[in-house]
Amino acid sequence: MMSQMPQQAAVSKCPSCEEPLESGDRFCGACGYDLSAVPPRPDGHPAVAAGGAVPAPAPAPDGVDWPAARDSDGQGRPVPVHAAAELPGTDSGGSPLPPPPAAPPVPPSAGVRFDRPGEPEEYPLQAPDPRLDTGAAPRSDSPAAPAPGAKVCVACRAGRVDDDGYCENCGHAQPRERDHMEQESGPVAAVSDRGLRHHRNEDAFSVGCTTLPDGAPASVAIVCDGVSSATRPDDASLAASRAAGESLLTALPRGTHPQQAMHDAILAASHAVNALADEPATAREQGPHQNAPACTLVGAVVTAGLLVVGWVGDSRVYWVPADRATPPARLTEDDSWAAQMVAAGLMSEAEAYADDRAHAITGWLGADAYELEPHTASFKPDRPGVVVVCTDGLWNYAESAEEMADAMPLDAAVRPLHGARVLVGHALDGGGHDNVTVALVPFPAVPQGAGSA
Repeated sequence: MMSQMPQQAAVSKCPSCEEPLESGDRFCGACGYDLSAVPPRPDGHPAVAAGGAVPAPAPAPDGVDWPAARDSDGQGRPVPVHAAAELPGTDSGGSPLPPPPAAPPVPPSAGVRFDRPGEPEEYPLQAPDPRLDTGAAPRSDSPAAPAPGAKVCVACRAGRVDDDGYCENCGHAQPRERDHMEQESGPVAAVSDRGLRHHRNEDAFSVGCTTLPDGAPASVAIVCDGVSSATRPDDASLAASRAAGESLLTALPRGTHPQQAMHDAILAASHAVNALADEPATAREQGPHQNAPACTLVGAVVTAGLLVVGWVGDSRVYWVPADRATPPARLTEDDSWAAQMVAAGLMSEAEAYADDRAHAITGWLGADAYELEPHTASFKPDRPGVVVVCTDGLWNYAESAEEMADAMPLDAAVRPLHGARVLVGHALDGGGHDNVTVALVPFPAVPQGAGSA
């Protein structure tokens, strides 16, 4: 005879409501009674009638006082479930505990965890309108008004800018002064822009007007381009442009010939850049791989009947006549690998400038320059026009004289600042891969105060 495993008797009905049960049920499908925690109810246990009425309990057989189920309300029904936070509590002294704070409502979201408060992508700046004066007394928690002469934040217009370039009120980083610069000096104008790819502007310029000993007007423009592979190229271009500009504006009124004055100005710029390399020995020890600061320079002096240009490097000067029927011209030759190849007859201009080495410069200002050779040239144009002084950040997008003339507005002689802005925009529209700087000088020179209309 086959042996059989002992089996536990199955519960046929719910001990609480008498509803039929299926084999293996752990809870009653009608009343939710926990079948696994409580033994089957004896026949004398009260049942829940339809509609929730509880019949009077029948006397227990044999006088046995059956205890109520521990998970029931004492009448055979399961007790409701409570969360701990819903039950009153007391502290160690028996006093009631204060109710817990209500949880903040959580906005509906599709699968997003709110581990921390959401942050806006942009922080709106509550900038006061400078045109309004409410006359209200400042709040005690308002930022203190900047001292007279202190730099004010461009974002909130209320906080003082600290030495690191950040607003002490709103924390906004201030734009660097050299990212975009514009200047007019009489009829001369210049614009410099960081471009779209560089993290800083390494170009610099200097423009000005003066008078010759005979009272004739003279205009000056200097443009410098920092050598990016050198240390502190932005400092080099700034020092060179300032030194050259000051040298010209000092020498011309004394009667120095403009071409000699340009030569001397390039030497002054070279000395200023060389001085940047004179660092203490401790500084060189901390940065042994640093090289000397370096830059290129190009400039123009315009008088009533003479145009003088000077340069070292690959920045250029173009001549664009007011009568566009007359051909324009380029007045400088690059100190570059490509120019040397063309001058030696080894390559055509198209071949040389298509080479990867085309823009490698062979002349620059800096303590590590092999030999300084300032280039100067004088011209006597027979008609009015505009002199374009620029870095390669512009002429890379208008290389030929004809392309430069086409990019320049027709009214650039009377609106030089507008014309310079248009040329910088032309380079930015073309890609803006480099810093862009251009100065426009109308020819012949006109008295000071005759700037852009």
